[in-house]
Amino acid sequence: MPQAVSTKSSGSAQSEAAIDVELRQIVKVFDGEPAITGIDLTVQKGEFFSILGPSGCGKTTALRLIAGFETPTAGEVFIQGRAMGRVVPHRRPVNTVFQNYALFDHMSVWDNIAFGLKIQNCSRAELRSRVGEALQLVKMESFSKRYPAQLSGGQKQRVALARALVKRPAVMLLDEPLGALDLKLRKQMQVELSNLHRRLGITFIMVTHDQEEALSLSDRIAVMRAGQIEQVGRPDDIYEYPATAFVANFIGETNLLRGQIEPLDFPLMRVTTESGLDIRVRHRQVDSAPPPQTPVELSIRPEKVHLSGQPADADNCVEGRVQHTMYLGTHIHCMVELVTGDRFTVLQPSHTQHLPDPQKPVYAYWSAADCLALTA
Repeated sequence: MPQAVSTKSSGSAQSEAAIDVELRQIVKVFDGEPAITGIDLTVQKGEFFSILGPSGCGKTTALRLIAGFETPTAGEVFIQGRAMGRVVPHRRPVNTVFQNYALFDHMSVWDNIAFGLKIQNCSRAELRSRVGEALQLVKMESFSKRYPAQLSGGQKQRVALARALVKRPAVMLLDEPLGALDLKLRKQMQVELSNLHRRLGITFIMVTHDQEEALSLSDRIAVMRAGQIEQVGRPDDIYEYPATAFVANFIGETNLLRGQIEPLDFPLMRVTTESGLDIRVRHRQVDSAPPPQTPVELSIRPEKVHLSGQPADADNCVEGRVQHTMYLGTHIHCMVELVTGDRFTVLQPSHTQHLPDPQKPVYAYWSAADCLALTA
């Protein structure tokens, strides 16, 4: 059976009293194949928490374990301090919103929302009150008599949210909730989800593969890969200070160079890359600075790299030639081939940068503080 692994975490320590959901040493195996290989995770009461990762990383399995749709092979799920091992899904203080909405086509919007309450034998007065409240929360009061076939994708998503909220769960589980919507509608629904979360104050746990969605909505994010958690932290921490090369490359875009640490006075480190570049890196913490000869991957975000027609007085400056440019309105996206053969992506604000001349050499430069040395 796969062994549990520790979670690389950023952010402040959490008090046990503030924890709404906890996964302890969770392992899940399907037909001999591990989907989750041992994770520990805590979600604080009232936060918007996202589980982010590529397809097949185990994020949806983690959500289904919280909901009770799957049973752990090993480990335990706790919700509000109570072990969920023997608690069936409909008895857990959670509700789930699915990507495909899972609405009943033969029922009106009102009946779809009321369905769970009817099973609980709620009185007619309570039904009217709670369904009306849920419709108001998602701004669908005037659509109560319509059927799913008469609704747009965004309206269906609102109904699915209302159906989950009407049971007043302590924890709302969102499984790729905006994945079926077009880009413009997805942006609009992100704002509505955020507003809804702030208004209700309950815990939201969202599974998504969309990095921008997770960054814009979440209080904290867990990045998953191959059944394990690579990093947990606030969106800005994960973007600015990724724990691994995978996180750096998955969250946004970055330039990665392999090399090894060479001696230099802290906080500056020198990294010699496989292509022969000597790059200066400013490390943040002396107690975690890698020792000399440690293999690392350097991460430099495209927006941290600048271009000049002349050598720049900077920590790092390398000659190259522009291979390709794209005008993106607010920014210019440049692909630069350095003299070493390394390719760098550079993202420059269009109002401060003219399109570089591909026929002339350029100099890519960046600060040592904007370069991260990531160990395996």
